[in-house]
Amino acid sequence: MVPSPRHPYVDIPARAHWMRSVAHRDPLEIKDWYQPRFRITDQAIATAGSCFAQHIGRRVREAGFRFIDTEPAPGFIVNSATRLEYGYGMYSARYGNVYTPRQLWQLIERAFGRFEPKDDHWIWQDGVVDPFRPTIEPEPFSSVDELRRSRSHHLAMVRQVFETVDLFVFTLGLTECFASRHDGAVYPVAPGVNGGTWDPAEVKFHNFGQEEVLADMRSFLAALRALRPHLQVLVTVSPVPLMATASGEHVAVATMRSKSTLRAAASALTDELPWVDYFPSFEIVASPAMQGRFFEADMRSVSAAGVDHVMAEFFRMHPPPPSGAAVQAGPSEAADDEAIACDEELLRTFGVPR
Repeated sequence: MVPSPRHPYVDIPARAHWMRSVAHRDPLEIKDWYQPRFRITDQAIATAGSCFAQHIGRRVREAGFRFIDTEPAPGFIVNSATRLEYGYGMYSARYGNVYTPRQLWQLIERAFGRFEPKDDHWIWQDGVVDPFRPTIEPEPFSSVDELRRSRSHHLAMVRQVFETVDLFVFTLGLTECFASRHDGAVYPVAPGVNGGTWDPAEVKFHNFGQEEVLADMRSFLAALRALRPHLQVLVTVSPVPLMATASGEHVAVATMRSKSTLRAAASALTDELPWVDYFPSFEIVASPAMQGRFFEADMRSVSAAGVDHVMAEFFRMHPPPPSGAAVQAGPSEAADDEAIACDEELLRTFGVPR
């Protein structure tokens, strides 16, 4: 009698074997993407990150989870597109897109007064804008005093987010950034695009490597866990390719470099910290096995069907509370407005045509 072979791959589940879980299957038939590290029940959830994080935050809120929003829209702004235009409802506070871990770490340091960037304001058109959220409103502030009052209130609300969050969801978006040569402050957009002046003597381009991404995430999480010792974290990587690159590489090559760096850093983080989990929204949309099914014709915008599919997998493993609203099965006005806001934000960020 020939003994049964014994090796590490004999007893692996189907989802761990390409031929049994992926090959010759329609992309929609691929299942079991995700095995959660912890349950999501009644935790107070806050979100931040690149524009794909807007989809996650909106769906979590609609599903009835406890979503933190410390800067809700005033009652007189009833149109969802207008709310997004003024930065309301995108995330747990009006910080706009937070593309890199360095930007995230500096946000918590600014909120608690441990870092005050040299750049206070940028001149733009007939007014001024905040260098660290220059597109948070459609028009510039009329005066520096108005800007500072808005910033003071905003940072107080950011502190409230960090002081009350139980589960922080962060979507890693970019490795490329522009930073001050004086104090290293990272801007969400290059100076000159939506305020300020482009001056290479004052601003530098930087492309973060994996160790830098990890170091910044560790610094941010240490600061946040000092406030919330039982904090849990869910990390994702945005599947949205770069709109443009300042690296000198082809944008498709730069995209692969950026996403590979962020994805490797996310795994290193979850290997290191048992209270950090990774949700594979990037893979569900951008894996070769998905055949580009969830990208629009431009091959970078994620379709509403793609967001639906990603969130269906999320809610399969993290069922909404019984009292929660039903998860939308198709595109909605809010989803369309959100996608438009995301695209417009990226266009403003890079200052390039569609």
